[in-house]
Amino acid sequence: MGSPLRVCEYSTANENKRSSGMPEITISMAAGRTNEQKVAMMRDITQALVKNLGVDAEAVVIQINEAPLIHKMKGGQSFVERFAKK
Repeated sequence: MGSPLRVCEYSTANENKRSSGMPEITISMAAGRTNEQKVAMMRDITQALVKNLGVDAEAVVIQINEAPLIHKMKGGQSFVERFAKK
């Protein structure tokens, strides 16, 4: 299951200071992961942004958009069809 990741960062005028800009992360993925998995992933992404972009964790916004497997397709086959072959 591929999970494309779109990152939109809104930075402040002074990039040398710790940014108070709000990085906003939208994750699109097929449904099926547990809430615990999704929360752990969002925490890891938050920490990566804190470390690599120098933003405060409080400024990070993450949203997950999930699609039912029947609503996602790759290579002309729905994910339901793809997983049925395994």
